[in-house]
Amino acid sequence: MIITGLIPKKNTVRNYSYVLGYFQIEFGDRDVESITPDDILGFLTELTTDAKQTTKRLRYSNLKSFFNHIQATFLPSLNNPCDSPTLKKTFRCKGPIHWPMIEKDIIDEIIFRTEKPRNRLMLELMARGGLRIGEVLNLRPKNCQGCKLILSDTKGGREMEVAFIPQKIADRLKEYIQTAGIESQARIFPISYTAAWSIVVKAGKLVGIHLRPHDLRRHAATYASRSGTPIEIISKVVLRHSNLSTTQRYLGKVSDTEAMRWIENLYG
Repeated sequence: MIITGLIPKKNTVRNYSYVLGYFQIEFGDRDVESITPDDILGFLTELTTDAKQTTKRLRYSNLKSFFNHIQATFLPSLNNPCDSPTLKKTFRCKGPIHWPMIEKDIIDEIIFRTEKPRNRLMLELMARGGLRIGEVLNLRPKNCQGCKLILSDTKGGREMEVAFIPQKIADRLKEYIQTAGIESQARIFPISYTAAWSIVVKAGKLVGIHLRPHDLRRHAATYASRSGTPIEIISKVVLRHSNLSTTQRYLGKVSDTEAMRWIENLYG
């Protein structure tokens, strides 16, 4: 069997290459129609030993999509071996993860208590602009056009994306670039991913919480939602997601206290 024709999206090339590379080794000399659900179960079980359930689910989904592609393109009569109830149950996730919501006053305090201008700017770009930590680290002066930031090599696989930040943060960013004398092509924050992660963790410890970079991006989305921003704007402008279902997973879970406060605001 020769694996051809599959062109995965740019942001999933590594995942597909990993799964299909091992799949080619295991089943490369077999006819695709001879592969059974038991074969797939054994293959994926060995491939994902000690992996997290989300990773197992991803490998299973990649392989299922591969068989769907063959079915749709070459062999309409093919029965996808990944469609068996056993495989679906084995590699399913327990359910969506509901991340804890960090209140605005806590984020404000974290940023206020961060004294170093570089570190404070990085936190603000994530918490106010919804930028990923990698996008912050890749920023260059040439990317900064006032409140508009031109992002390249983004997670979504697109060559370019546009992010927007508040005017006051844009002004501080411009001042920081000018004061530090950063050249147009140079990185504004020339530190490693590990160092940037450490900055966020230490900032959280200032107020006694365990803070991760993506918590700040999630806060940007949740705060925008709680402020009445339409979810389409949150999805396409703040988070730059390709679909709304991904955005919905970012929004914090509504507590009973918050639910009652909103009801009182509406009808009290």
